[in-house]
Amino acid sequence: MTLDARPVRTPGKKITVMVPAAAIATAMAGEWAAQGEFIDPATMPMVRLINSAVESGEEMIPEFRAEIVKFVGSDLLLYRAGGPSELVSEQEVQWDRGLVAVARHFGVSFAPTVGIIHQPQPQSTLDRLAEALDGENLFVLTALVSITGLTGSGILAIALWHKLLTPDQVWGAAHVDEDFQISQWGEDEEAAERRAKRRVEFDVAVAVLDALRSHER
Repeated sequence: MTLDARPVRTPGKKITVMVPAAAIATAMAGEWAAQGEFIDPATMPMVRLINSAVESGEEMIPEFRAEIVKFVGSDLLLYRAGGPSELVSEQEVQWDRGLVAVARHFGVSFAPTVGIIHQPQPQSTLDRLAEALDGENLFVLTALVSITGLTGSGILAIALWHKLLTPDQVWGAAHVDEDFQISQWGEDEEAAERRAKRRVEFDVAVAVLDALRSHER
């Protein structure tokens, strides 16, 4: 990737940035073009995500896979509320959608529980989902790790990559508890601002996955 005919390098290790899809390069160039007199990394989520991937390097691929599977082992979708009934119902609707889709697609099972006491998941399920991530490239895994961290769910990230859920379904499932609290007590302005920023990061990671899918066709 070049800007003004010069190669773009990461800020830390000064590695030349090479991206696997034109749509990603276009988005990064747009973020650079939008900068004014001073560069503000906070306004460049695509640049930051891709720089993170490039600086991590291929050697981090096994760790990225392991991180996603680790989340699956104690996933957001697996720890249910005991009440009130409205929250229980909403968790069932939004979380079961993801669990059922992933279970059917990969031929696995999950063991949801009520409360916060750790409930081990079947090792065969963790092994199968780890296998599903095998062979994915650095940019895919970087985006999936970002989505996993933003949603608290490796299951949702995997479902999104395999198009078992839409981005809006994933985002909604990740915020069932938060949305319930908002419905009861109203929305805090600072919390809303943090959520909006996380949504930008989420949308950028989704855009990377979409670009990579299109590139592979």
